[in-house]
Amino acid sequence: MAEYTPLPLILAAEQFARLPGIGMKTAQRLAYHILTMPSGEVEHFAGTLVSARESVRCCSVCQNFTEKETCVLCEDGADGKRNGTIICVVEAPRDVTAIERTGGFDGSYHVLHGLLSPMDGTGPEHIRMKELMARLSGDVGEVIMATNPTVEGEATASYICRLIKPMGIKVSRLAYGLPVGASLEFADDVTLVRAMENRNLI
Repeated sequence: MAEYTPLPLILAAEQFARLPGIGMKTAQRLAYHILTMPSGEVEHFAGTLVSARESVRCCSVCQNFTEKETCVLCEDGADGKRNGTIICVVEAPRDVTAIERTGGFDGSYHVLHGLLSPMDGTGPEHIRMKELMARLSGDVGEVIMATNPTVEGEATASYICRLIKPMGIKVSRLAYGLPVGASLEFADDVTLVRAMENRNLI
């Protein structure tokens, strides 16, 4: 930002820019907007963020975000409202929200809070692997790997699969391919290969 910009405004913009998906220009607009808001609204905005950070914790079972000891989804599982024999493993709490939005899955979840990435120094001890392995007893019959199709996502899925298969538990991976309504000519090579590999009988 320019030299004539007040330091507090610069610092505010820098904090916004630390958020994922927020570039410096967007961060500057947000910082300027904050300064045009009434003081009460700014205090409420800041207080809401602090309250969320202090009151939200990880579910003791699935590691998803919750305000209580266990999340609503795990409570439903304990009551028999969800299929506890299937565990869908995801990278982050936002992925649980995305899958639940579809209404097509009634099993349970496990949130890793990260992916394996040796280049970044992220190993099994840095994600919720221990908690996942502790759940794989009793009635669990299938683990669905729903990590993203990135290098880190594939590496994490493969690592977990190698650990689980000797336990006699079925391990599956989400199918990836052409989205509904897409045209072949606009699909990239990787997507086309995935679509071909995951083809289904009709």
